[in-house]
Amino acid sequence: MFTGIINDLGRVRAVKTPSDTGGDTCIEISTAFATADMDIGASIACSGICLTVIDKGADWFAVQASAETLSCTTLGAWTEGSAVNLERALKVGDELGGHIVSGHVDGVGRLISRVPEGDSLRLVFEAPEGLSRFIAPKGSISVDGVSLTVNEVNNAQFGVNIIPHTQNATTLGILSEGDPVNLEIDMLARYVARLHETT
Repeated sequence: MFTGIINDLGRVRAVKTPSDTGGDTCIEISTAFATADMDIGASIACSGICLTVIDKGADWFAVQASAETLSCTTLGAWTEGSAVNLERALKVGDELGGHIVSGHVDGVGRLISRVPEGDSLRLVFEAPEGLSRFIAPKGSISVDGVSLTVNEVNNAQFGVNIIPHTQNATTLGILSEGDPVNLEIDMLARYVARLHETT
């Protein structure tokens, strides 16, 4: 489990495709995390995708992605140098600064517009078909692993504001219109909707 509070902005340092590995895609990510206390098998949220550490070095770790993960997330578009939002798994007793995030991406959305609003940046995203009903004003959503509060919802589009810290500490500040993003809806919204369907 995660909170959507980004701990580090990493960079892809190598991508090894199935033609290189003979199996799944493997990605090496440079990080400022202390990898000495990072266990092989640990979970890391990489731009909102929960991935398992399979190898590591002094300033990097490697993860493996199946064809299913590549088809359901933005990971397939990552190349050497791509910026990646990183969050280590939540430990019992840690501060819950964002909201409960599982790292299981529900769909890929796209940035529709970015407009400066005071010191903040107003971002409007479009969610894929079927997800918009789970997104509510003042509710939570994870965008590329970042916990955000929804300002407004207009059909499949929703808006958020990001403050300067979030712009600088995550990939959201460098997004361009049309860029894809990993979306994870609020877990509570998912179960409330499911309960409504069955009653």
